[in-house]
Amino acid sequence: MKRPKTVAVLTGGGDVPGLNPCIKTIVYRAIEEGMRILGIRRGWAGLLNYNPEDPESFDANLAWLDKQMVRTIDRSGGTYLHTSRTNPGVVRPKDLPEFLRDRVPAGTEMADLTDHILKSLSHLKVDILLPIGGDDTLSFAERIHEEGFPVIAIPKTMDNDVFGTDYCIGFSTAVTRSVNSIHALRTSIGSHERIGVIEVFGRESGETCLVSAYLAGVDRAIISEVPFEPDKLARMIMEDKRANPANYAIITISEGAKMIGGTLVQRGEPDAYGHRKLGGIGIETGEVLKRFTGEDIIFQQLSYLMRSGVPDSLDLMVAVNFANMAMTLALKRITGRMVALSNGIYTDIPLSIVTSGQKRVDVPELYDVDQYRPKVLDVMGKPMFLY
Repeated sequence: MKRPKTVAVLTGGGDVPGLNPCIKTIVYRAIEEGMRILGIRRGWAGLLNYNPEDPESFDANLAWLDKQMVRTIDRSGGTYLHTSRTNPGVVRPKDLPEFLRDRVPAGTEMADLTDHILKSLSHLKVDILLPIGGDDTLSFAERIHEEGFPVIAIPKTMDNDVFGTDYCIGFSTAVTRSVNSIHALRTSIGSHERIGVIEVFGRESGETCLVSAYLAGVDRAIISEVPFEPDKLARMIMEDKRANPANYAIITISEGAKMIGGTLVQRGEPDAYGHRKLGGIGIETGEVLKRFTGEDIIFQQLSYLMRSGVPDSLDLMVAVNFANMAMTLALKRITGRMVALSNGIYTDIPLSIVTSGQKRVDVPELYDVDQYRPKVLDVMGKPMFLY
């Protein structure tokens, strides 16, 4: 079997802790196996903005990686290659690089530049592409795989919502950050004898909120999957507050949560994958709770603090192992796959599975809909991550 000569790697979507260790491991393994490794900057944007006919565009969008360049990147968070939420299959005319604008007819609302991505990869003589991303980034990876280009995907997202894997790079650190922040906030919430409302990331999956609440021992958790009644929540949280000798109570809430009959709290224009920015349901809920209870509220939106800084040991381990798994598949030229964890076992699955469903909290198994709190009573026989 002929070995690949050139492997490329990119990171797309939101940054998470663990991306840099993953990149470093891929680079070291590729070089040790005698391959060249190409880093693509800013996710799919690097390929979109690369002009094969303009040598100067290479340095702005791409970089040949070596061990010295990435030697210390695993000691920091974020992504050495930078990232974006670019979707080459759906590009607004205003976002097109200058050299591609004459290809799009006037009046076109969205342009499909998939053929340019394939042309660029071919021109760069890339044999296999390793995209590291969430379901949005990997949905375009599947697209180019269906077009015939060899792809091996690596799942990352702090929401842990890529379909087909129990675990994504970034999830453990996000939960760890959330639990630590919740405990730290008890200082002020308890000192002032208030109700604390802590908003965490989670668009359509409330897993980060649920697990953080479960581990931090908060009073109530509102997840994306289950719309809630604010008056009912108000009654419950006041019961929790009165039952606490320190006279305070805490709620965690997913940014994608909704009140019954309400809508998502969103702002801004949709991105390339059709998503508007979320955030604000926590403060909106706090204001409603204050009206119902007369109590003062402390609101805290954890936001990017959840995905900032270095990875914890679990994310470090999974990032390194996913990278090595992807490179092993690359050496065997087994493509159209995504590395994954299933029931605690490292494995790989068809990339097409990513877009075949949605990964959400198993509400009947793990969430008490009536009490608005985690319901994890029997973990015997369940995988480590419960999902």
